[in-house]
Amino acid sequence: MTQPFEAAIAAFAPGLPLAVGLSGGADSSALLLACARRWPGQVHAFHVHHGLQQAGDDFVRHCEALCNRLQVPLQVARVDARHAPGQSPEDAARRARYQAFSALAQSASGQPAIKNIALAHHADDQVETLLLALSRGAGMAGLAAMPARWQREGLLWHRPLLQVAGGAVRQWLAEQGVGWIQDPSNRDERYTRNRIRLRLLPVLDEVFPQFRDTFARSSRHAAEATALLRELAEADLAQVGVPPAIRALQQLGAARQANVLRHWLREHCATTPSSAQLQALLAQIKACTTRGHCIHLKVGSGFVQRNNAVLDWYNSALL
Repeated sequence: MTQPFEAAIAAFAPGLPLAVGLSGGADSSALLLACARRWPGQVHAFHVHHGLQQAGDDFVRHCEALCNRLQVPLQVARVDARHAPGQSPEDAARRARYQAFSALAQSASGQPAIKNIALAHHADDQVETLLLALSRGAGMAGLAAMPARWQREGLLWHRPLLQVAGGAVRQWLAEQGVGWIQDPSNRDERYTRNRIRLRLLPVLDEVFPQFRDTFARSSRHAAEATALLRELAEADLAQVGVPPAIRALQQLGAARQANVLRHWLREHCATTPSSAQLQALLAQIKACTTRGHCIHLKVGSGFVQRNNAVLDWYNSALL
């Protein structure tokens, strides 16, 4: 009987050559091994040294040994992934990692150029992402969790293992006789994701054995709803204009106003409002019925203010 891991690899059809993000852990090691076997000579490995722990050098040495064994070219990027004040350590490391992967793809030698990158996130990671989103009161985009495939900066990114439980990935790798390195930070319960993994997932496994499949189904529904909301926002923004006209916004219901304002702020201002900020902005738009009404609100990383008949946003950091 074909294992879930093997079925996922068989269904994976990326463009070649392919780069695999390799941390040295079980998940990425399994993905690299399976891809290298399926497409010999067409697979590269990218490793990011985050500079956050002493064990980082051990991760590099393990990745070098594995890639030598598989005859896979390895590129290593060293980054400073320390988080800024107010930024979560996980988010800082994730951003640094994606930037490093993009840079490695651009610098990789060989023809044709690398345009496809595979990451080893699996079904357990997807559940953790969904639970984190729920704990933060996220909207539809957050509840959609991680996409299986997406495009950014000219690269096509893949997560072929999102339907495979973490245990099945590790079981397959153990059957191949390949070892992996354990990241000690994965046991650190100061991080919310680790507490979810170590405390909640075992309970869910006991109470709702099918939770990976059902949670994934909910995330797919949320992803579909997110796509519809984006289409509606694009259509509404075409009507209200950029920057948005206040009178045109007032012709929309509150939910559509919120949807189009989020879209405008995200796509045209590169910022995201909090729920409280968005509600305050909606209240001001509703109250804006006189020529002298002033709007000046902190929204995201800057301010939204009234400029005659329209709303403007400016970044306070640039002043």
